[in-house]
Amino acid sequence: MFPALIGLTAAAAASAAGYQSMAPTAQWFGRTFAGGFRGSKQIALTYDDGPNDPHTLKLLDVLAKHNVRATFFMIGRYVRQRPDIARAVAQAGHIIGNHTFTHPLLIFESAAQTRTQLLDCQSALQDAIGEHSKLFRPPFGGRRPATLRIARSLGLETVMWNVTGYDWNAPPAAVIERKVARQMRGGDVILLHDGGHRALGADRAQTVMATENLIRRYRDLGYEFATAEEMRAVNPLT
Repeated sequence: MFPALIGLTAAAAASAAGYQSMAPTAQWFGRTFAGGFRGSKQIALTYDDGPNDPHTLKLLDVLAKHNVRATFFMIGRYVRQRPDIARAVAQAGHIIGNHTFTHPLLIFESAAQTRTQLLDCQSALQDAIGEHSKLFRPPFGGRRPATLRIARSLGLETVMWNVTGYDWNAPPAAVIERKVARQMRGGDVILLHDGGHRALGADRAQTVMATENLIRRYRDLGYEFATAEEMRAVNPLT
């Protein structure tokens, strides 16, 4: 009986640890920012896996049209390939954060590998745009306690999300919008994608369309759009 009970306890603990390593709002392994006060009228649009030609630039046009600033978590190797797009994002007034150099799942990376991923991305961003934010988002949301300790040691603040459009497989814009709407409660950090981690050129046309419709919808409902930095500043971690 006791060996079976120990086995069940170990399995439950492993399951809980696995959940905490991937769930965007989980806090067991260290405090991260995953949204502001529930019910507030502030929203942060965030985009992962760029820079990406041509959809990052098309997204910039939509954001400029509506005077919205967003937050872009960029992959370092793509920044190396398209520094011009990274510069366009920065020059438009958006916030750019670290999304590692090659987009690995960091729960399987050693401490040394994790540090190299973050430093190489920082270097690529520094070369492309100069000074930038200290924000970091782990690929796939995957992190261990060591991941967050390394990020903190480099002066990085980890930003997750609490709403996602599930747009990585390019569903129709209406599907993206519907999935976002089902999760919205106010004070939300919304995860969308302007690129794809496998290669440059991912088709994000539907995300661009969904972005415009989401801005219109939530502006009409009285929401305001902020960068993750701005939302983080007024919603400090405790």
